[in-house]
Amino acid sequence: MLAQDKSSLQRTPLHGLHVARGGKMVPFAGYEMPVQFPAGVLKEHLHTRSAAGLFDVSHMGQLALRPKSGKVEDAALALERLVPQDIVAVAPGRQRYAQFTNEDGGILDDLMVANFGDHLFLVVNAACKAEDEAHLRAHLSDTCIIDSLADRGLIALQGPKAEQALAKLGADVSAMRFMDTGPRQVAGLDCFVSRSGYTGEDGFEISVPAAQAEALVTMLLENPEVLPIGLGARDSLRLEAGLCLYGHDLDTTTTPVEGALEWSVQKSRRTGGARAGGFPGADKVLSQFEKGASRRRVGLRAEGRAPVREGALLFADAASSEAVGKVTSGGFGPSLNAPVAMGYLPTSLSANGTLVFAEVRGQRLPLQVAAMPFVPNTYKR
Repeated sequence: MLAQDKSSLQRTPLHGLHVARGGKMVPFAGYEMPVQFPAGVLKEHLHTRSAAGLFDVSHMGQLALRPKSGKVEDAALALERLVPQDIVAVAPGRQRYAQFTNEDGGILDDLMVANFGDHLFLVVNAACKAEDEAHLRAHLSDTCIIDSLADRGLIALQGPKAEQALAKLGADVSAMRFMDTGPRQVAGLDCFVSRSGYTGEDGFEISVPAAQAEALVTMLLENPEVLPIGLGARDSLRLEAGLCLYGHDLDTTTTPVEGALEWSVQKSRRTGGARAGGFPGADKVLSQFEKGASRRRVGLRAEGRAPVREGALLFADAASSEAVGKVTSGGFGPSLNAPVAMGYLPTSLSANGTLVFAEVRGQRLPLQVAAMPFVPNTYKR
């Protein structure tokens, strides 16, 4: 990394802690972030699956959507002008996965939307957060005050021992279920805690004032069951869980239906629903719900040991010269001790068990379309 490039990168409130703990720092989404710690990606991955991993996700965007009327329903209705999800039905203390769409039904970003009772709390992707905030201001300023919560850090504590680790700091989280969210005290600090994450494991995301983030993380890491985890294991964990990475598996040319995200669009927003359509690209997206899309995101399992990486072209057979699709995420799955990938194929080739071929270093490697998640999730329902 060139010196001038490094100096232009932003740093999270936990940068000093990462460096002190031997984090290997790399550029990511405009930030200097740890890709791994001395334990290494493999051990970090497996530790998260067996105990608890702590991730710095402070580079993500945090926003509050405050209704000028004082009624959170008005903020929910306003946000429904930009996303295909039912936001009105999100109860106080709950959150929902959503996508911003464009006029062609493509995905501008994916995000989490929480109902905090008198306002909505949004978490958006780091690389898109400036554009997302501008998008909200351009379209919702008539009904909502949009606050950027740039003075907050965000950490994720993931794995089967995450609840136990948080409880040791006095956090009342045992009654929380998957996608519950809201203000909670953690070690006497005023935090926002959601029971969710990006690994397929039970766990929590904790928004904390930036000035107190390092103190909170230091306390969590005093627990031997908790290890710091870098971007490398974060990527392999989410891939095993079949979770999309924006800018790779989802982008502005991909609709929610093509991205196999139909589950995230509630019936109330589909044709015949109480508030059908009304979001950008609704005609195309709703048409795909009824008639299907020409392509689809699928899981892929290699028959050999060689990982098939992002960008590899996919072919219907071992000899054809015309690619039918492309891998969008791929790597080795440590929990499976085998390579896993996801990508896009024509819908006619998207059934589980279908055999396709990836071109890797001039060779055609067989892949089988496989169900996701590759590793069963352990969310606390």
